[in-house]
Amino acid sequence: MSAPVTLVVGAAQGIGRATAVTLARAGHRLALMDRDPVGLHKTAALIGEGTPVYPVDIRDHDAVEFAVGNIETDHGPLERLAHVAGVFSTGSVLDSDPDDWQRMFDVNVTGLVAVLRSVGRVMRERRSGSIVVVGSNSAGVPRMGMGAYGSSKAAAAMIVRVAGLELAPYGIRANIVAPGSTDTAMQRSLWEDPDDDNGARSAIEGDPAQFKVGIPLGRIAEPSDIADAIEFLLSDRARHITMQALYVDGGATLRA
Repeated sequence: MSAPVTLVVGAAQGIGRATAVTLARAGHRLALMDRDPVGLHKTAALIGEGTPVYPVDIRDHDAVEFAVGNIETDHGPLERLAHVAGVFSTGSVLDSDPDDWQRMFDVNVTGLVAVLRSVGRVMRERRSGSIVVVGSNSAGVPRMGMGAYGSSKAAAAMIVRVAGLELAPYGIRANIVAPGSTDTAMQRSLWEDPDDDNGARSAIEGDPAQFKVGIPLGRIAEPSDIADAIEFLLSDRARHITMQALYVDGGATLRA
C-alpha cells in the first residue's frame, strides 16, 4: 500500500507555501492544491521533483472532489489535510461592495466546506486522519474594516469544530491555527509601501483610534511560525488535541 499523503490547500504562496516546505522537511509526502498554477509549480520546485500539483478553485465542489479522488488513486491515502486557502480584503460592514463580501464567503466558508467534505469522507471511511485549517485571530476579536473577513473566519472556525466533533468517533482530529499579522503579500497589501518593512510598525504598535492593541511580543509573524504550529497539530504529538483553535499572533488579541 502507498505511503500516506498530506494535502496542502492554498499552497501557491505565503503561509501555504511555508506550510508545504515545513511539512516536506518533516517527512510528509505532499500533494498541493491552489487555483494559481504558476505559484503551485514554484512551491513544488522548492519541495522536490515529482510533487503532484492540482490547480483547482475550491469554489468548484466537483473539481475538488475529482482532485481528491485522483490523489487517492494515483498517490496514496489522504491522511492529513492542511487547509490554508483564503482571500482577504477590507471594507465596512455597511458600505463594502456586496460582491466582495460574497467572494470572501464563497472561498473562506463554502470553499472550505467543499474541501472538508471531500477529504473528511475518505478519512472517515478509513477511520484515520488529521485536519488543520488556518483561520484568523480576527475570528475572535472585532477588527475595524474586517466584517466580511472576520465573520467568514469565525464561520470557518465553527465549521471545523463541528466537523471535528462529527469525526472524533472515527479517531480523526480537526483543529484551527489562528494567525495574527503575518509577513505575507496579503499583510503587505495593507501597508502604504508593501516593500517597506517598517509597514509592520502599525500592526506592532496598535491603533487606539481603531480599538486595536498592538502585538506584545513586538514583531509580526513569519509564515514559518504558522507552518510550525500546523505541523505540530497535524502530528501524532498532538494526538489528544481536537476541536481547538491555537492563536499564533504574538499575543495581539490578549486571547480575548
